[in-house]
Amino acid sequence: MKIALHTPARKRTVAALVIALAALYTGAAAREFVATWLGSRPELTSLKWAARLDSGNAEYRNHVGRYYDLVARDPVSALEHYRAAVALNPHSASFWFDLAGAYQVLGDTANQTAALEQAIHADPMTPDVAWEAANLYLVQGANEKALREFSIVMANDNDSSLVAMAVQFCWRIEPDVDALLRVVVPQNANAYLAFLTLFEKDVDLLVRKIAQPTADVDVELLQQQIKQETAASFKIWDALIRSNQPFEKRCVYDYIRFLILRREVDQAVLVWQQAAGRFGLSSYLPSPGNLIVNGNFSLNVLNGGFDWQYQKQSSVSLTLDSSGSHAGQRSLLITFDGSGISDAGIYQLIAVQPNTTYQLSAFYKSGELNGAGGLHLTVQDAYSPNVYYDSDELTEAGFWKSVEGEFSTGSDCKLVALHVRRLPAGSPIRGKLWIDDFHLVKKAS
Repeated sequence: MKIALHTPARKRTVAALVIALAALYTGAAAREFVATWLGSRPELTSLKWAARLDSGNAEYRNHVGRYYDLVARDPVSALEHYRAAVALNPHSASFWFDLAGAYQVLGDTANQTAALEQAIHADPMTPDVAWEAANLYLVQGANEKALREFSIVMANDNDSSLVAMAVQFCWRIEPDVDALLRVVVPQNANAYLAFLTLFEKDVDLLVRKIAQPTADVDVELLQQQIKQETAASFKIWDALIRSNQPFEKRCVYDYIRFLILRREVDQAVLVWQQAAGRFGLSSYLPSPGNLIVNGNFSLNVLNGGFDWQYQKQSSVSLTLDSSGSHAGQRSLLITFDGSGISDAGIYQLIAVQPNTTYQLSAFYKSGELNGAGGLHLTVQDAYSPNVYYDSDELTEAGFWKSVEGEFSTGSDCKLVALHVRRLPAGSPIRGKLWIDDFHLVKKAS
């Protein structure tokens, strides 16, 4: 239907209506703009005007409440505005948290808990919400509820620092790994790894306290705690492996290093075997035919686990040399050029059995080695000064020459370290040494 506007009166009426609507729209937009500007100001007067101009905006009411709460330190006045904010928008967890915080300051536990439950109901699975809820529950002493919220943090957050803090709180609340794994810790690699890291750091700190005890340190209690957390790490690792979730290979090296420092050789060997299946490292497993891993250097050196490891030494360089080898694709070239060298910096940890005799063999050649102090292959107990094997000096040899010998382990020996060492150290040494084709086997009875 067409409306005829050919008469002056009708034209004036429509024009007036359009102007009125435009004025209303402009006024509303201007009011919203002014409210937005005022709402961004830190002064109480500005915040109140913003709330008046846009009375349906819950955020402005909450801003006023936060001013009274955090600036004026007047939680009673803050409550009125916090309540108004949650009434306008009951779906904002942060508004409910602010309300709960005001109740907490006033000591009103019942209303604080009710507001906290509303916050969780509004946003139950967001890690930040769960984190805030967990900390408020901790203040209340509601540990079971706090654990529930920390579990949500661990299950849903990708922020490793937040997960690490949640794990730390959980262990302080409930230092029972079985209970935590049963009802708190999610099947989440980040959570498991955070627990392993926590135990590694805790144990390191406790060991340092025992090494330099003060008058108030109960050494026996600290030793019990070390034993408890080390044993707990076994169960966390087992849960991590059973979860089949991906994680970085370096975590395996870190955990094995921790276990070896704690003299948990059997567990370290088990972890290495499990990691080999997970990361495709089966070629790095020892065998009855050779307990030395990667003995011919045909594989990349992992610098971790039970493969070769190296530490940078002054005036020593290490190179995998493919230009020549004794029995494989390449050998290890060690170049010396300086003084004070006592160790080549390359070694391998080898799990052995107590009171057992082993046969070691290897090959070497050298080039223009000059200087006092010869190079030797040594096998030493990983936890004591006991040297079980020290080869003859690796003398000048322009061709591959064999080194052979045998040794017997002590009554409590479970781990040895194979090194290339210089005896004695001190004066300058220059030249090159190639080593290759290492074998270590248990001697037949």
